[in-house]
Amino acid sequence: MTNRLVVFDCDGTLVDSQHSICTAMTRAFESARLTPPDRLAILPVVGLSLRHAIARLLPEAEADFHDHLSDRYKQAFHQLRAEKAVSEPLYPGIADLIRDLDAQGWLLGVATGKSDRGLGLCLAHHGIAGHFVTLQTADRHPSKPHPSMLLTAMAEAGATPETTVMIGDTRFDIDMGLAAGVRSIGVGWGYHPPHELAEAGAHAVAMDSAELRRHIGTP
Repeated sequence: MTNRLVVFDCDGTLVDSQHSICTAMTRAFESARLTPPDRLAILPVVGLSLRHAIARLLPEAEADFHDHLSDRYKQAFHQLRAEKAVSEPLYPGIADLIRDLDAQGWLLGVATGKSDRGLGLCLAHHGIAGHFVTLQTADRHPSKPHPSMLLTAMAEAGATPETTVMIGDTRFDIDMGLAAGVRSIGVGWGYHPPHELAEAGAHAVAMDSAELRRHIGTP
């Protein structure tokens, strides 16, 4: 029997981390004596691996500088943690949804542009880490929308594209899901507007956790 697998994006899907991401990005740019991008420029690149996100924010810079600014961002985020200023609250209904899916026999995974450390700290903070059987991060994969994270998650969970669902708030998530051949559901509470998720080919777009629950249960 093939296992059923639900793979969630993290930032913008499980947790609302925009304040911390924008603050760390602002500090990174300022430390390099650059004018930081505003929030409306940062949010559309959330979900990409860090270096790819920075490359989109600063396309005129060389690759080496993208790497340098990525290091500055990581340092800024670590400093936020040291200041106990990281804010990554779960979206309403997500904790209950995760517990219920687990109890119903679904296997759960995460595919995220976060680092291993960042994802581990986030899930542990909310007490939900034990529900996930596969965790895929930017540390070990090409950036979304490459399907590597999902392909590895399915292999680890013993699932197939036909029994897997990808949940995410950005078109990068939808594109990744479609590239892997899995049912892909967008969430309208994250960082890309719902119409972009629909245009990307999402099989459905949920506007709250109750609607998401119904879509996951739909063959």
